[in-house]
Amino acid sequence: MNFLRDLLNDLKVELADEFDKNFERKAFFDDPWPGVRMPNKRGSLMLRTGRLRRSLRARVAGSAVVFTSSTPYAQLHNAGGKVKLTAKMKRFFWAMYYKNTNAITYSVKTKGAAKTSRNRALTDEAAWWKALALKPVGETLTFPKRQFIGNHPQVKNAIERVVKGREADIDAFIKSRLKPR
Repeated sequence: MNFLRDLLNDLKVELADEFDKNFERKAFFDDPWPGVRMPNKRGSLMLRTGRLRRSLRARVAGSAVVFTSSTPYAQLHNAGGKVKLTAKMKRFFWAMYYKNTNAITYSVKTKGAAKTSRNRALTDEAAWWKALALKPVGETLTFPKRQFIGNHPQVKNAIERVVKGREADIDAFIKSRLKPR
């Protein structure tokens, strides 16, 4: 039984590494994630804080390797889906709008917003948050699928690599089970 546990632990490490690399690839192996409507100065949508990536955990459960995440939005990103807009979400959108409009710099000469690329970017982002905040409560927001864990031909290749690396152990395991009594 140690052989099976060791094999599953090796698979856990290999697959966890492959799934982690999906965040660097910004794709599910060779399938790129959809772009974002509002680019953000903090980087890729799935890597802005790194919380989702860090929350991924793998464990061996019986004869399987199970991946979990403590973030409530992991499944939404991995499979895509729809969310109803709540009043709490609207308050957050308004807060982000005000945060962005307060960051605008003003010109002393013109007594208005300075015409800088930073202000234009802030204004675009502020407009994005305002548009979200003005949506009615109960409207559905659609999130595209940005899968990072799941079945893929590359997963099968990783499993085959691990099994090939353990061929000697497999042979020894089979021989130990086939001893005449």
